[in-house]
Amino acid sequence: MKAIIVTDQAEGTAGMKLTDRPEPTAAMNEVVVQVHASGFTFNELDWPSTWTDRYDADRTPSIPGHELSGVVTALGYGTTGLSIGQRVFGLADWYRDGSLAEYITIEARNLAPLPGDVDFTVGSALVMPGLTAWQGIIDHGRLQSGQSVIVHGAAGVVGSMAVQLAREVGAYVIGTGRASGRQAAHDFGVHEYIDLDNGTLEDVGRVDLVFDVLGGDIAQRSAGVIRPGGSLVTIAGPTDAKPVDGRTVDFIVEANRGQLIELAERVRDGRLKTNIGNIAAFDDAVAAFAPNVRLTGKTIIRIRP
Repeated sequence: MKAIIVTDQAEGTAGMKLTDRPEPTAAMNEVVVQVHASGFTFNELDWPSTWTDRYDADRTPSIPGHELSGVVTALGYGTTGLSIGQRVFGLADWYRDGSLAEYITIEARNLAPLPGDVDFTVGSALVMPGLTAWQGIIDHGRLQSGQSVIVHGAAGVVGSMAVQLAREVGAYVIGTGRASGRQAAHDFGVHEYIDLDNGTLEDVGRVDLVFDVLGGDIAQRSAGVIRPGGSLVTIAGPTDAKPVDGRTVDFIVEANRGQLIELAERVRDGRLKTNIGNIAAFDDAVAAFAPNVRLTGKTIIRIRP
């Protein structure tokens, strides 16, 4: 099968190569999926799991990409809940070969049925941003109707999902980001927008929750605008920032079939829209990841036309 591999962390995306790899087989409780569309997160080449296994042993050449949609082609022994020919989407394990390939082996529990009226491209774009936003806003943030939330990077891939879910909850949503993201953030549903290059975060007043995708100084400053007892939820890594009498949650997104089903239903009925930027053919994927290319929205690779 065709697959994109990486072998040298120092080369980053410049070291990606489209080549031939053996087709995978399914072990117990796994399935093989013929990948139709794959998402790619640019900083995953900085993740240790891209290069080593859980025992810290080198696992290169490795296949990146963890977001996928496609069709089940084989079932491993004992696999239940899915069937051959079924449309699915989901999140692959960090420490295993990923979805930038014609086929992938993945645990069945990491997949959910993809409705027939949801395009494969949309399905793959929904996976990591949707799960991250859901887990950040609802699971860890515990946002409720009538509360207020700051969503950093509100025009971005994850932030735009968080804005929409926060609006659905019934919260007052304040987005932040660059000046160029203002209109997109409003299109996704923010009530207010703060340009972090020219505005002052502290002028916003007090909020119940901050959902942070930036980290660093922004995380530190965010703790100061949270009401006593409120929460700072971040995906930017550990931080010592903490709101007064409140809590800070640093988390890594996890696969969750039930949440994927909920997200797909929201796409179907129009409550949720994905933030897709570039869609590239598989043969053009390596060029799409060029480090000198700055894109907005999620980059999706169509593995099958």
